[in-house]
Amino acid sequence: MDCLFCKIIEKKIPSKIVYEDNRMLAFEDINPQAPIHILIIPKKHISTVLEIAPADNELVGSMLQAANNIARDKGVADRGFRLVFNCNREAGQEVFHIHLHLFAGRQMHWPPG
Repeated sequence: MDCLFCKIIEKKIPSKIVYEDNRMLAFEDINPQAPIHILIIPKKHISTVLEIAPADNELVGSMLQAANNIARDKGVADRGFRLVFNCNREAGQEVFHIHLHLFAGRQMHWPPG
């Protein structure tokens, strides 16, 4: 498998890590779309959100908790932040390893995209 995010997890590709534990890694996006743009990825390879199994529910919940903690650590939790999962190409998924985007540090608009 030639997965960019798996290579980041394996430290074969450098990244600016902001959080890591035994199940996930969070790092700064190299093409940020907001002043704060963090990607939170599971260390388990799951290609799209359509492949999340019931056994992965705790893992995905932990990703959301990590996002909350990162937002607090970055000082944006009270101001507001946006969390996004993209699923498949038409939704904007470019790397087929699930990842949760955390956007913050500017006014978000609705509807997105």
